[in-house]
Amino acid sequence: MIGKSLLPFGKKGMPFKREEYEPFTFFRDEMNRLFDNFFKGFDIEPFERKFPTFSPSIDISETDKEIIISVELPGIEEKDIDVSLSKDSLTIKGEKKEEKEEKGKSYYRMERSYGSFCRTIPLPAEIDADKVNAEFKKGVLTVKLPKTPEAIKEIKKVQIKAE
Repeated sequence: MIGKSLLPFGKKGMPFKREEYEPFTFFRDEMNRLFDNFFKGFDIEPFERKFPTFSPSIDISETDKEIIISVELPGIEEKDIDVSLSKDSLTIKGEKKEEKEEKGKSYYRMERSYGSFCRTIPLPAEIDADKVNAEFKKGVLTVKLPKTPEAIKEIKKVQIKAE
């Protein structure tokens, strides 16, 4: 019984072979297991909520005539979104404000979360600023940026040579 406890055991309960056993690797694995088991059940989530960040997902597609940008903005109202166009970039700014209130017989809970974002997207072609169209529907902002006629003409086909 005493000799058995001195032998290091693998995952399946079988003793390690001498050539497979490295004392420092075994010690590190045991310490990792010890700390993993000790901290099991402690949730790190409350610490992450102290510094809320919100970064919306963006899809960008380009055709010969326009650039289309779709931004997912769930829980944000149209009045909290700002879209601005410069010569070579599109900037989308916004602020997410959320408040939840729950009342029960023996409890009251109020949660507030705020987060702002700013995404600047470089534009690869010259845009006709007078024809830019932005729509906000069901939490998705879609911005259509038509290219200028000069930018459309500048597209050149590159020949590929095979050897």
